[in-house]
Amino acid sequence: MGPTYNVVPGELPLAQRVWAASCHATTGFTSAVKSSPMLSFARYEGRTAMYVRGPETSATRMTCPEGWEFFGVELRPGAHLPQFPPSGLADRADARPPALPGGRVLLDGREWEMPSEHNVDVFLDRLARAGLLVFDPFVEEIRHGGRPRGMSERTAQLRFRRAVGISRRKLVAIERAKRAARLLAAGGSPADVAAAGGYYDQPQLSRAMRWATGHTPGELRSGDIPFLAF
Repeated sequence: MGPTYNVVPGELPLAQRVWAASCHATTGFTSAVKSSPMLSFARYEGRTAMYVRGPETSATRMTCPEGWEFFGVELRPGAHLPQFPPSGLADRADARPPALPGGRVLLDGREWEMPSEHNVDVFLDRLARAGLLVFDPFVEEIRHGGRPRGMSERTAQLRFRRAVGISRRKLVAIERAKRAARLLAAGGSPADVAAAGGYYDQPQLSRAMRWATGHTPGELRSGDIPFLAF
């Protein structure tokens, strides 16, 4: 039996989604581009490791080893752990907080119980209450092309990059490509998706899909992909 991948239902104030995956056989897959930081957890033989990840600006081929389980929470752009600045985590420069006996992890000198995909909301809430998970309120305005009053354009862009890990322009390109990939995976024609996504033509869409997902529009439409995390 091959891998399984699913999105865990529920809404979290500082997160975009929670996902979980498991591999019953060693399988290669593509990790698509990501526009914001993520907390990721890996389980094997009863032990769990935590990783703090930044945005990913290109698709990456990865392997899901047999018997391993993974879950993670993608944070909203602007939500991050100050202890691990997103700008230093981009493109898989992951931070790995020390794992402790008894299923605990060390963060900012304190021990925390490792969450599961079903109670990660409690974990995030506790981190936020302790000041270890914060949200920059100006990111949303800058993300949509605005600029906070009294803040120069340069300062706004630097603040955005510090909180998100990538530039606003890169985030916009990633989110546009992910929307297009979802439309293709749902059966949309390349011509229609190119027009809806604001791409000049189908060749530009094809280049964007290879960059963002590692697959062609035809492969995305076929649905014959073990799992594609986007």
